[in-house]
Amino acid sequence: MELAPKNPKDEQEPAAPPAEAPSAGAEKTSAKKEKPGRNKAEEKEAGGHGKGKKGPLAPTAKAGAPVSTNPNFRYIVRVANTDLDGRRRTALALTGVSGVGLRIAEATCQLAGVDPHGLIGDLPEATVDQIEATLVDLPKKLPAWMTNEPRDYVGGDTFHRFGPDLETAGRDAINQMKMIRSYRGVRHERGQKVRGQRTRSNGRTGMAAGVLKKAAKEAAQTKAREEAAPAAAPAAKPAAPKKEAA
Repeated sequence: MELAPKNPKDEQEPAAPPAEAPSAGAEKTSAKKEKPGRNKAEEKEAGGHGKGKKGPLAPTAKAGAPVSTNPNFRYIVRVANTDLDGRRRTALALTGVSGVGLRIAEATCQLAGVDPHGLIGDLPEATVDQIEATLVDLPKKLPAWMTNEPRDYVGGDTFHRFGPDLETAGRDAINQMKMIRSYRGVRHERGQKVRGQRTRSNGRTGMAAGVLKKAAKEAAQTKAREEAAPAAAPAAKPAAPKKEAA
């Protein structure tokens, strides 16, 4: 039996049990519960950074061809009977025409007053016709060494062939060489190299030398055995003469 103290000040409050320190694992668990992480899709939509990266997320898809906002944009532009991609730059698109290289294309754009870096699909029809007319007049506006036919064999004029005319002119030149029986014409007829290349190992026509079919190879081996057999057989000794009886 406990007696109550006479003086209330003498009473002592019971000591509280010591609080346990939270563990590191519990702190991480609570932090995860308080701040739930977002998935990758939400991070991309929010424009967040990736794990361990300080810059924006890199684009996953490659940049495509430039897209024009012109309502009259044309995806196919026809120049010199050739369909060109309207999404390409003007100078690069003109190289799709036979006989027109990058240098000629840039010179044509400068002479026609067209931006070579703009999309050819944005150009109106009148400007495209002007470019084609400039291609026709190139021999008059450019030096002869820039053209692909500085001197014609017949009249000595300067031309720059492009488009279907280039193929037609080349075919006519080959037919002319065949008719006059020149060395180049004869080589064209025989299907051999024309410009002095070697033909010992390259440019062979017809049946390839040194290659035999299986049947021909077996026949050659059989013939060789037959020719070698008589020579290998020993020569027969002549019969000895019979001695006459005494």
